[in-house]
Amino acid sequence: MAQILCIIGNKGGTGKTTLSHLLAHGLGLFGKYTVAVLTDIERQPLARVGRNYLPFDARQTENLERVVRKLRSVENWYGVIDGGGNRPQMDTTLAALADLVLLPFRDSHEDIRTLIQDLDRFPNAYALPSQWPSNPWQLQAATRTIDNLLARYRERILEPVYAQSATKLLLQHELPPQLPAALNNTARMVALQVMELLGIPLPEDRWIPIPRQTATIEDDAFAAQRNQAA
Repeated sequence: MAQILCIIGNKGGTGKTTLSHLLAHGLGLFGKYTVAVLTDIERQPLARVGRNYLPFDARQTENLERVVRKLRSVENWYGVIDGGGNRPQMDTTLAALADLVLLPFRDSHEDIRTLIQDLDRFPNAYALPSQWPSNPWQLQAATRTIDNLLARYRERILEPVYAQSATKLLLQHELPPQLPAALNNTARMVALQVMELLGIPLPEDRWIPIPRQTATIEDDAFAAQRNQAA
């Protein structure tokens, strides 16, 4: 069966949508067939053009059920579900579906307070520092904050995704012909963490680009959106 990864959390503005596409892109760079599933009703669906993964609009409940059912019936695929913010019931629903739950959070006390509640609600979830500062002084302060406030969750905190303006490119309706190398490397690092957590064998050379995948899931739910995006 496909593996389903859910990116959730009750706090809005933590980068869930950006991280969903970053992870899907990173898995695609490793040759993994991946669907980025949109459930956030505040977001608009993105086109397939230029992506090495398939965006899928599941803002309607029936579409979410269809995509999950289809993913569970195929092998060697990955579903990355963007849960959106401020929807605790949806978070609970998605966590029950997921093989892996990620909780992104920024360097703010408000984010961390909400994160602690979510970590307690979802004991198998992992926290992922998102939009993390790279400035040495800011990074040192952010590290102290984690050490002080999240010490008991330390084994469930992944390596950070540093703030990078280029990640906004993944949220454009259509991707540009070529993405910056720094963005691709960040996507790979996120994907590698997830692959390791899932017990997926890691590639020997992690930096050699893999051609875009052309395989598709032959199902009306996917085909209709694929044709619409084309």
